[in-house]
Amino acid sequence: MSEFSPAWLALREPADADARAVEPLDALREHLDGTTRPVIRDLGAGSGSMGRWLAPRLGGPQHWVMYDRDPALLTLAAAGMAPYPMVTVETRQGDVAGLTAADLAGASLVTASALLDLLTAEEVDGLAEACAGAGCAALFTLSVAGRVRLSPADPLDGEVEAAFNNHQRRVHSTRRLLGPDAPGVAAEAFTRRGATVLESPSPWRLGPERAALTAEWLRGWVGAAVEQQSELAEPAKAYLSRRLDAVAAGTLRAEVDHRDLLALPG
Repeated sequence: MSEFSPAWLALREPADADARAVEPLDALREHLDGTTRPVIRDLGAGSGSMGRWLAPRLGGPQHWVMYDRDPALLTLAAAGMAPYPMVTVETRQGDVAGLTAADLAGASLVTASALLDLLTAEEVDGLAEACAGAGCAALFTLSVAGRVRLSPADPLDGEVEAAFNNHQRRVHSTRRLLGPDAPGVAAEAFTRRGATVLESPSPWRLGPERAALTAEWLRGWVGAAVEQQSELAEPAKAYLSRRLDAVAAGTLRAEVDHRDLLALPG
């Protein structure tokens, strides 16, 4: 299943919603207090899960500007905000990696979900610079943090995890992706520009109640590890079979680390 397909995004949305940290929202609401109609720019919006999660938690009138490269996903994202009549939406198709302060002018808040680990250090630094220049807050959720805890344990867990993390840090075309280093790089970039940065864990917790998501995540996790480290191909085949059997039996649980980051302008 494609990482950005509507089916995959729909499958992961409930786990995403449960994982995102709610503790920083008090500080965010306080920061936005007095803003009559906050303008929220959602980068890499996908099918709009961030908007559906955050809009009702902020409450009141809001205007969302949703960016994505996929027009079909943007259509889904806009339609998904229909239950919130006080929220208006516009969509913009394109790449979000090179946005500037001018592009973000008028924004009260920039959001993104599961995006930072797909960027380079230079792109994250540029995003922090753009937010600082626009004087807006930023909320980035569900950035991959690199640690996976599986129960029951398997001797191959650590090797698959390490290969997956190296895959996340791979050079894609000419871009070296940050992968699990993204949360730390982003925190440093915003702090250096005078922002107050609040970081929170936001792990996926997978088990029998999310068997379909657990199985699909496992296939992608192991597949990326093998793509990175080809000598894992044979042992990983048996490993994945064991793990999927445990999912089917309802005995496998996984905690997949992510980090959320809220940056408030100084």
